[in-house]
Amino acid sequence: MNSIASPSLTIQTSSESVPSVPSWFGEVTVIASFLKSQGVLSAIEERVRFARRRFGHYEVIDFVAVLIGYAISGERTLEMFYERLQPFAHTFMALFRWDRLPARSTLSRFLAALEQAPVEALRTLFLEDLVTRPLEKEEHAGGLWDRQGTQWLVFDVDGTRQAARQRALPCTPDLPAAQRRLQEVCAPSYTGRKRGEVVRTARPFSKLTCISGWAPSPGYLGQATVTIVANSDRP
Repeated sequence: MNSIASPSLTIQTSSESVPSVPSWFGEVTVIASFLKSQGVLSAIEERVRFARRRFGHYEVIDFVAVLIGYAISGERTLEMFYERLQPFAHTFMALFRWDRLPARSTLSRFLAALEQAPVEALRTLFLEDLVTRPLEKEEHAGGLWDRQGTQWLVFDVDGTRQAARQRALPCTPDLPAAQRRLQEVCAPSYTGRKRGEVVRTARPFSKLTCISGWAPSPGYLGQATVTIVANSDRP
């Protein structure tokens, strides 16, 4: 080992190979800590059940932890994820209150044998958690209020049509057939005074807010306007 000392800095180097912590490990730590504090991990252990042989001492939460980490990591394959995670397997599982990482073969057998019932139970649990704790505590629905204090949500739906231009494409026997990106949404029709070879349809959807007027929406507004007024107090 070599050491370089200075009055304000000390640098030490070593020839030993030390694996670096994956860049996504910090994000997994934050999400695992949040799920633990909200009781989601405990709810998974209590409500999501899947009894099957040849899983050893592993529980559903073990495989859920691996899948959560794999989704957050962004690794291209599960094999690459395991290679990056292996040096820190004990620390990773400790985030989810367990101590042993399931092997890839065990995870594959679990996913192959998994039934629909535990999947629906897990989906219901996450959906309930999302509804219970919305992203924003305050409602920002916008809309209009009448003299009686009743809130109304106003939507504008426009059915319109727009001419589209199509550039000329080379068409020779030695080239494959031309494929246009808009061929599934365009068709020959009357273009009126607009320049174009085909016509596409659109249905822009706008919501009226009390602050900035009509919220922007993609497409071009036409004249076939249908206005829908909904009372927010009604189901």
